[in-house]
Amino acid sequence: MASLRTFVLGILGLVPEALGARLLASHYTGKIFSLSFTGGGSNATLASQSSASGCGTLPAWLHVESGSVYCVDEDWNGSGILASYSVGSDGVLKQTGQAVTSGASVHGTPYGGGNDGYSFIATVEYDPSTLTTYKLPLSESTTFLQQLKFNMSEPGLNPRQNAPHPHAAQLDPTGRYLLVPDLGADLIRVFSIDSETGNLTACEPGVADPGDGPRHGTFWPSDSGSAISQRLYTVNELGNSVSSWTVSYPDEGCLTLKKTQTLSTYAAGSAAPNGSKAAEVHVAGNFLYAANRADETFGAQNDSIAMYSIDPSSGEISWAEATPAHAWFPRTFSISKAGDLVAVGGQTSSNVAIIARDPKSGKLGDIVANLLVATPGTPQQEDGLSAVVWVE
Repeated sequence: MASLRTFVLGILGLVPEALGARLLASHYTGKIFSLSFTGGGSNATLASQSSASGCGTLPAWLHVESGSVYCVDEDWNGSGILASYSVGSDGVLKQTGQAVTSGASVHGTPYGGGNDGYSFIATVEYDPSTLTTYKLPLSESTTFLQQLKFNMSEPGLNPRQNAPHPHAAQLDPTGRYLLVPDLGADLIRVFSIDSETGNLTACEPGVADPGDGPRHGTFWPSDSGSAISQRLYTVNELGNSVSSWTVSYPDEGCLTLKKTQTLSTYAAGSAAPNGSKAAEVHVAGNFLYAANRADETFGAQNDSIAMYSIDPSSGEISWAEATPAHAWFPRTFSISKAGDLVAVGGQTSSNVAIIARDPKSGKLGDIVANLLVATPGTPQQEDGLSAVVWVE
């Protein structure tokens, strides 16, 4: 049936043509898989071309930047790996650096440096409650530059908020600030960056609602030179919601955040199913998307992606619709640069689903291609597929 739907959509011109797009998918078996998406219509194919190791036992997140790939290791046994790779024209990964870490890293991003590339990388560690920085390039002699330990005076509302749990390290559009959503402390931590030394200095954090549990964030518009005021949108794992924040850049002092909205990742009048957890958030044009894990809104093992429209004059968001993720426990998704394809990574189903997207309306269409990667995971466990990204 999927092939027939793809064929019909291709005839109608609703399935984009791809001349050989590359993706990477990491898996908790310790491998990073290079995928090839080609064709369109009835000829669309998604295939695994090669795989690479070298990012420890639990590669948890991938970041692609200017031809380099960075991978963090979530190993919980007191030692992990931070790795870098280059990507060949054939999609094959070649390891360019590797450093030993204290493990438990769940996210990371390069930052700082001059016009010829980033000079540092920051990672966050969920259970150790730390933010750690390293100098690039990575090598066996690499040691951390800074390791900032977070603390809380008392537990939060949710039982999972027993300690600070930083879940992402993300740059603002100017590259002058690093933001760290903290699921345990209900904060968006803000750090100013010394681009020469890589040192981070804490600023006043943004404060989420009690029990929200912010996980990841994305900026709109992504162009720092835009005349429109910047917005930060965060996805709240524990609250099953997304929040909108105004972003201000005072002449003196740090970037400041002010929360203006919080909307459910479900339509008005619908409650989040028991056990569901919002996961990832991205912007494309004037539309915002958030992935819901373990809600099975569209049937057994088929979770949902929530879509919101963004008011271009104010940045305020409004609910649009929910569509099938074509994946179970979609921990990760990535929107192509052209905005016409969305790759969804199901953690438990361990699949990558390619979904058509209309860049004008923002609507997600039918599934175009689908691929099982390695072995399926176990519901609510840290196994299966961990991340998927386009290499463009």
